[in-house]
Amino acid sequence: MLTPCEVAVKTVSPAIRALLAKTLREKHELKETQIAEILGITQSAVSKYNKRVRGTLISIEGVPEVQTVVSQMASLLVAKPDQTAQQIEVMRLFCEACTLMRKKGLMCELCRQNQKPAVADCNFCDLL
Repeated sequence: MLTPCEVAVKTVSPAIRALLAKTLREKHELKETQIAEILGITQSAVSKYNKRVRGTLISIEGVPEVQTVVSQMASLLVAKPDQTAQQIEVMRLFCEACTLMRKKGLMCELCRQNQKPAVADCNFCDLL
């Protein structure tokens, strides 16, 4: 049995990173190497996000609330006011984006597919 957080690590986190990389590239006009440095990942990973090779198991680009949170994360990462406070706020926003996706039921099908034995009437994310 995988918990919803384990499913999120495999699906939601890469989707958020992909949208974050896209936002940093398009809105803040950063290069892949700059994005990689900011996110602490390789330039190759950023390239895979941009080419939609990674982070596509769940679609979040059409979810305005998530886009708003990701945009806030991108702005914080570019501003660099206080590194520690910035990192804590980015982590909080990352969790907020994940929670929004779970509340909207965007990961339910993926979660159901990973449950052994299958759980038909799960409402765990409704409890958030």
